[in-house]
Amino acid sequence: MKLYYSHNLNPRVAVAVARYLKSPVEYVRAMPRHPAHEEAFRPINPNTLVPVLVEEHQTLWETDAIACRLAQLAGSPFWCAGDRLPNMLMWISWSTHHFTLPASNHYFERLVKPTFSDEPANEARLAEDMETFRKYAAILDQYLKLHTWLVDERLSYADFRTASVLPFARGARLPLADYPNIERWHARLEEIDAWREPFAGLAE
Repeated sequence: MKLYYSHNLNPRVAVAVARYLKSPVEYVRAMPRHPAHEEAFRPINPNTLVPVLVEEHQTLWETDAIACRLAQLAGSPFWCAGDRLPNMLMWISWSTHHFTLPASNHYFERLVKPTFSDEPANEARLAEDMETFRKYAAILDQYLKLHTWLVDERLSYADFRTASVLPFARGARLPLADYPNIERWHARLEEIDAWREPFAGLAE
């Protein structure tokens, strides 16, 4: 079983999940959009993106699907089941469409784009995104004022997924200091080796 990854935002989450669950995967660093690799990678994932989990009889792409499969294989409650599942899915969807989306634009413009382009950041767009980020960060901060973790006071994939962009907050210039409960929550996540350093010992 192979997990193709890069050091970018979503693959980082997939690798963190695999390391946390001690999944028996072979980690393969990939650059699927590189012109020399794109066509060879397409049979693995027609989107030519990572992460991708390749098993003997199936291939899965998309971070959430990979996290679900790895938790299945591990028999772990990290992927919630039963009555906890809808609440976890709520946070996954909420973070994807509301909290992480505007933050990921800052991540891209401030950290990714400068690696391949001299084009300046779209500051007007980033200002709009920051307003949106602040709106939803306030909601999350208020929730975390009363809760240790997002689902039933137990660590779950909802926490990893909702925190996707937070390891890049400094470089993306996200104002986490204005949201102390989010900072405390992410500090708890940072105590987990697999979250803090998911690429430790892997190919650079």
